[in-house]
Amino acid sequence: MEYSETNRLSRLTAILIQFQTKRIITAFELSQKFQVSKRTIYRDIKSLEQAGVPILTEEGKGYVLMDGYKIPPVMFTEKQANALILAEQLVLKNKDASFVKDYSEAIDKIKSILKYSIKDKTNLLTDRTQYDEVVHQTRNSNNLSDLQNALTNYNLVKIEYINKEGIITDRIIEPFAIISTENWYLIAWCRLRNEFRFFRPDRIQRIVVQPESFEPHNMTLQEYFDKYH
Repeated sequence: MEYSETNRLSRLTAILIQFQTKRIITAFELSQKFQVSKRTIYRDIKSLEQAGVPILTEEGKGYVLMDGYKIPPVMFTEKQANALILAEQLVLKNKDASFVKDYSEAIDKIKSILKYSIKDKTNLLTDRTQYDEVVHQTRNSNNLSDLQNALTNYNLVKIEYINKEGIITDRIIEPFAIISTENWYLIAWCRLRNEFRFFRPDRIQRIVVQPESFEPHNMTLQEYFDKYH
């Protein structure tokens, strides 16, 4: 498929998403958002109409979807869903109860449209993530997304890790949980040490998620703490 055609399909999908978030959309707004001419937007709208999307024109206002027409829900990738679950943990520490309630309800709605396989994984990640707020603390990590994905798919991870003494070792680990206190930490079974260990993601120098899977550790995060601490 040509890049221009792929780009256009992506834009058409994005335009549909815009109709999910706003009642009225103008060609000018869309042209500005997608950095294309209004003439291109006119062609895109016509293509969507030809595909069966009932788009109406309100004279002098813009485009609207026919009342009652429902666009199929947006599908999230696994990593996007994981990012939302991590964000939920941060929001749950907010002091405003109404804000927490609204966000939790929104997350429930998002989970309801996820494919069953991803839904199961996001629920697992919710159970295996713990966040404690630390004020004025800088948190640095470029690996959380990959670690989340490995955790929910039970993939082995090969890392090059530098400890607090500056010693570098190669490890094969089985990700179990992600927690945050004064920094992010990964709890994982370390095959080198043959035990559960804490790893700071910002000390991982290199990470390679392996295609091989490991046998899931069938316990909750609380059960882990009860057993090992």
